[in-house]
Amino acid sequence: MLQASPLVDGWILRHEGQALAASVPGCVHTDLLAAGVIPDPYVGRGEHEVAWVGRREWTYERELPDGPSGQEQTDLVFDGLDTAAEILLDGRPLGSVRNMHRSYRFDVTGASGRLTVRFASAYAEAEAVRGRLGERPAAYAEPYQYLRKMACSFGWDWGPTLVTAGIWRPVRLERWSTARIARVRPLVTVEQGVGMVELRVEVERTRVEAGLTVTARVGGTQARARVEGTGAVVRLEVPRARLWWPRGYGEQPLYDVELTLSHEGADLDSWRRRIGFRTVELDRRPDAHGTGFTLVVNGERLFARGVNWIPDDSFPSRVTRERYRRRLRQAAGAGVDLVRVWGGGIYESEDFYDACDELGLLVWQDFPFACAAYPEEQPLRGEVEAEARENVVRLMPHPSLVLWNGNNENLWGFRDWGWEGRLAGDSWGEGYYLGLLPRVVAELDPTRPYTAGSPWSGSWARHPNDPAHGTHHSWEVWNRRDYTEYRAEVPRFVAEFGWQAPPAYATLRRALPGEEPAADSPGMLHRQKADDGNGKLARGLARHFGVPEGDFDRWHYLTQVNQARAVAAGIEHWRSHWPVCAGTVVWQLNDCWPVTSWAAIDGDGREKPLYHELRRLYADRLLTLQPRGEGLVWAAVNQSAEPWTGVLRLRRMSVDGEVLQGAEVRLLADARAVGVARVPVELEPAGAKEFLVADAAAGATELRALYFPVVDREIPYPQPEFEVSVAPGSVTVTARTLVRDLLLQADRLGPDVRADRGLVTLLPGERVTIGVTGWETPGADAARAALYCLEPAR
Repeated sequence: MLQASPLVDGWILRHEGQALAASVPGCVHTDLLAAGVIPDPYVGRGEHEVAWVGRREWTYERELPDGPSGQEQTDLVFDGLDTAAEILLDGRPLGSVRNMHRSYRFDVTGASGRLTVRFASAYAEAEAVRGRLGERPAAYAEPYQYLRKMACSFGWDWGPTLVTAGIWRPVRLERWSTARIARVRPLVTVEQGVGMVELRVEVERTRVEAGLTVTARVGGTQARARVEGTGAVVRLEVPRARLWWPRGYGEQPLYDVELTLSHEGADLDSWRRRIGFRTVELDRRPDAHGTGFTLVVNGERLFARGVNWIPDDSFPSRVTRERYRRRLRQAAGAGVDLVRVWGGGIYESEDFYDACDELGLLVWQDFPFACAAYPEEQPLRGEVEAEARENVVRLMPHPSLVLWNGNNENLWGFRDWGWEGRLAGDSWGEGYYLGLLPRVVAELDPTRPYTAGSPWSGSWARHPNDPAHGTHHSWEVWNRRDYTEYRAEVPRFVAEFGWQAPPAYATLRRALPGEEPAADSPGMLHRQKADDGNGKLARGLARHFGVPEGDFDRWHYLTQVNQARAVAAGIEHWRSHWPVCAGTVVWQLNDCWPVTSWAAIDGDGREKPLYHELRRLYADRLLTLQPRGEGLVWAAVNQSAEPWTGVLRLRRMSVDGEVLQGAEVRLLADARAVGVARVPVELEPAGAKEFLVADAAAGATELRALYFPVVDREIPYPQPEFEVSVAPGSVTVTARTLVRDLLLQADRLGPDVRADRGLVTLLPGERVTIGVTGWETPGADAARAALYCLEPAR
């Protein structure tokens, strides 16, 4: 039987003539940090102090042990090397590599001695490729498009420039005889309730003449096939297979598949994975509104409630199985049912996709191309095909994976960002997205749809980012326009949109020791990576609240309110237009370090107010008030499997708390549908002193929607008055006046304190109880000091 021996311990990193202890998996930065050679790049402005690391060569070493006798072949297997490296054994070259996104295998049969992995600077490798193939335009000045490495290592508009090197995924020795399983490609489908599994197996042999068989088991069924040459196909049927569903639509049953390779009754190797039975389609049919982009799982058409995922750490080897699960549980807890793995990052580890399988989170997987023109010549073209083939097959078992996407914003960039003229006919990646990658997916994984890019309208006959066709990225809002302008269009699928806000207060305090934070303090400016990011934050505030000069706490609170308001404006509008709009994917779920960004969860894992707002926005049932045409409508968005019926209570109120007029109307929204009706004209608020309240029951939950006809800075809010009481595990606030956007910033009570809800608006006499965990010394005065809400304009 194949024997695998992890090579974890005993590694050293050579630095300035010293042998530093090294962790594998890991990277140069984490090893230097552990040895005290560099400061933490996430603290202060340490990022600048470690910039030299990415421009040096680095060497890892350890002894390659003698193996046990009795096996015919020994392979040295690297699951991931970052990025350009030469591998030597006692000074003898085993091979060279240049791709972070794939694995490598070297025959070391009968060998032992000093194993050396010598990494070139990623800058040097990229610049050498650029020198051979010529300049290609990109959104950023760093040369990330010239090598197959995590692009955001070179910095992004939310990420630090930390150009890594190292053995970032596991390494091991595999010892085997006669044959081993080289690759298994599982094609999993469902036909009339029967789960169909076709395992296409490839083997590597040491003896061509040996008779081999493969045996597969799944769901109580078993099948066997002979290996012909180096391949075999095993087919199994699972009667009455239980379907795997996205969260909110059903359960996520998973089946264990086991494949065994045998010779003359002796087992040689095995392969084990979990699968789920489901069908997936992408409906891109033209209709009266343009060209659709609707995911269909098990025949059910979905409005995708999505988030964009970036690498959860600039040093991906630090993201453990537990951390993946914690972050993805947060996503599921916010009502998310789709996670897009963005193209400037990596193909994530099995732990990520395992968690998505279990949680019912659909995965949209980008191929790693983002915001740049990528050369299509060698040495890149061969690497792109090799990595695509490996990762398509590696990820195929996961039922959560429902879509392959060719790139992020490169088709759009070619058309709109001035690339076409600068390229002057040079290759730029179109051959990957419209040729190579769809061919690889069609050949290897025909069970899943492929789309050429995001955004992409489906044809060069239309603008790549045409909102009426395919996927759309909405960045005019934030960059130039106010978020109220989300209502100006109804895209078919909004794959990126968002608004910035700073991280939690405790996160800033940890990241900026000794600095009193201000919007423009040195540490805060260092953590604003977006072009004119603070200017856009200020202009966004000025449209609604005005900018609080010299009051950081107020600025911090208002920017977080504005982020939640902006995302809510988009999602409420677009969800109310289902099925024309079939999904929203918020930019972004997570951060890789402490930074002002579009994330709902900051770099220390703390949840911003946006996170809690997503729980409301992505719930199965959402109540919203929307201006349409010349009037106001209410929309009851019902993504549940049961009709939503009941009474909708409408109240036109003054900001002083008086009910000016009210009415009750019948609420009806069919299953997986939206109910929309005009608000009676007499209930529409008039002027700055009035607003509309809509309340309805959704099962045991009371839902509310608010509509204010003018921006906050024009509303004569009363001075907020409320009472605060504290009990073990909770803070209760009772309003005496209108209290708008009340927020308990729990981390101001202590760095480990968490609250179970975010922004809430209370009418006079209403109360809210906020669950609090991790608070060791509760007190009403401390709670009141951590409570923020909107106040009268000054």
